[in-house]
This record gives sequence, C-alpha cells and structure tokens, in this order.
Amino acid sequence: MGIHGLAKLIADQAPSAIKEQDIKNYFGRKIAIDASMCIYQFLIAVRQDGNVLQNEDGETTSHLMGMFYRTIRMLEHGIKPVYVFDGKPPNLSPKRFLEKRGERRAEAEKLLAQAQENGEQENIDKLTKRLVKVTKQHNDECKQLLTLMGVPYVEAPCEAEASCAALVKAGKVFATATEDMDGLTFGTNVMLRHLTASEAKKLPIQEFQYSRILQDIGLTNQQFIDLCILLGCDYCGTIKGIGPKRAIDLIKTHGSIEEILENIDSNKHPAPEDWLYKEARNLFLEPEVVDCSTVDLKWTEPDEEGLIQFMCAEKQFSEDRMRNGFKKIIKSRQGSTQGRLDSFFTVTGSLSSKRKESETKAPAKKKLKTASGTPGKFRKGK
Repeated sequence: MGIHGLAKLIADQAPSAIKEQDIKNYFGRKIAIDASMCIYQFLIAVRQDGNVLQNEDGETTSHLMGMFYRTIRMLEHGIKPVYVFDGKPPNLSPKRFLEKRGERRAEAEKLLAQAQENGEQENIDKLTKRLVKVTKQHNDECKQLLTLMGVPYVEAPCEAEASCAALVKAGKVFATATEDMDGLTFGTNVMLRHLTASEAKKLPIQEFQYSRILQDIGLTNQQFIDLCILLGCDYCGTIKGIGPKRAIDLIKTHGSIEEILENIDSNKHPAPEDWLYKEARNLFLEPEVVDCSTVDLKWTEPDEEGLIQFMCAEKQFSEDRMRNGFKKIIKSRQGSTQGRLDSFFTVTGSLSSKRKESETKAPAKKKLKTASGTPGKFRKGK
C-alpha cells in the first residue's frame, strides 16, 4: 500500500527532489528491486483476455513472463538488478497487522461483489487487481528463474523495502526500485519508480533524492517518518480529518506526533484508539534488515538448458522465445563489462589556492598571445 499521497506531496513541496530519467541513464548501476511489488505488477499486467496468463495445466505464468522479459530489458540497458524478497511480517503486533490486511481484503471483496452485481466493469477490473495476492509459489518460481538467468536475489528477514534501503545506505547498490513510497520512509538515499513498468506504457523513470526531500521540505528524518504515519502507512491508522496539507503544516509547526496530539482538538480530530504510531515509527527508524556485510552480490553465468527445462518443459513457454531471450542475456553480459565512467573517479577535495591561481592565470596569458601577435595587446572587436 505504501504511504497515502506522499508522491503528490513531494511533487508539490519539493519538486526539485524528483527527476525524470531515461532507463539508459542507469547503465552500470546496481539497483535493489522490491521483488514482491514487481511480481504483483506482472500478475495484474501480463494478462490474456482479462485473465492472468496460464499454461495448459492451469498454472499461472504471468509472473514468470514478466520477470523474464522485464529483467532482460534492464540487463540490455546495462543495469545490474538485485531482487529483494519479503520475509516475515513486521513485529508490530503481527496478529493485528495481518488482521488489518485481512480487513482491507474483505472490504475489497465486498465492493467487488457489488460492482459485479451492478455491472460496473471499470470497478470490477480495479477491485480484481486489488485482490491479486503474491504467493510463496510465485516467489519460489521467480527465485528459480532468476538463478537460471544468473541474476542475484536477497531474502529479507522482514520488509523488502527496508532491506533495499539498507543495501543502498551500505553502498552495495545505487538505488531502491519500487512503486511503494515507503521506500523513502525507510530512508533509501535514492528511490526509483517505474523502472520495471511495461515498456509499452512509455513511463519515464522517477528518481527521488531523499536528502533533497528533507532539505526542501525542511524536515528531519524522524519528522519525515511522522509525516508519513500521519498520511497513512501499512502499520497503523491515522488521525481523522487530517489530510496531506494539514499533516505537513502540523509537523512543521509542532515537530512530532506527540506535540500534535497535545495541540489539536481531539474531539474534532480523534486519533485511533490504542494508536500504535510509536511502534510504527520504530519500525521505520530501526527496521529488521538483511546483514549487508554478509551480502555478496554476484551475477553468474546463465544456464540455458536449465532455463529451457524449467520454462519450456515445465511451464510450457515457447522454446524459440526462451532461446532468443537467452541470447539477449548473453549479449547484455558482454556489453555491460564496461563500468560507468564516474566509478573510476573519486572526489578527494578542492584544489589548493595556489593551484587555482596558477590555472586561472595560464589561460589569460595564452589568450593575450592568440588575440594578437604582440603580448599584452588586444585586437579591437569588429
């Protein structure tokens, strides 16, 4: 679900923190990708006659089709993807957390039944997508496919976005790629949206710079987390009647949820009963993440015959299409051996004042000589 309205709020309050980029600009970059979000995208996008793609045995294969071709697209652009898979639910009263998700699902099912009864096709399509669920089998099959493609993956102990952010902060990867805005709430330095979107949609990649967001809006890391909780996150409810504009004004004025609760009219804006905002804040501040020191990211040689056995013999994909895809993987590996130019240089400090002075004087002398044959004289402009 992510954070309600956060993308629009950032676009309004800190537009310079968002850049639209072309996929080719990430050549040579290692990028941590929220696997479950990707698989969900594939399940709702890769369809046939409005239904998920299936083989002759009735097995869903949309996730494998999407994972195969979207990953190849990234590889062809020189990107080194690292998929990060969700672990267990967060330690925020797991029973209540799962109950909350169950309540949302039950509500969607109720609305779907009403839409079907009224013949509202647009709502039927929308609600059907909301009810799509990524299963353990989907995850396991995608892990198997990635291994055969030579692409690494990481199993997070808890939320994938949290471990993605940890990998970015540890310098293991450049950015987190996800559609859920809580990647920023977990503090990833750089977050990318639409990286794994269908090429047919022609969506530019949105690159969010976390430090610039904090700077432009004027918030600390913890204040930003409190803002996200006020907007609405996966872990707890929100204060009634507080929208995005009011939420950011309150955070800027009072600095924390505690101070806000002390200063607002609780009758007009009641907080949820037994509100777990402190627990939610701690989950964002100190999430359970993968131990980055043990993560060794390696892109291995792809296994063509293993891929054909799995995707064609077992999942009934076209062998010609799979072998053509495999050729693209091999070609991309050959083309991505050259690293990014900026990886060869590091900033070691500013120039000394003497060096600056000598370098600024040198071009001036050269200009005097070329302007006319006589040093010290300038040719009059026409």
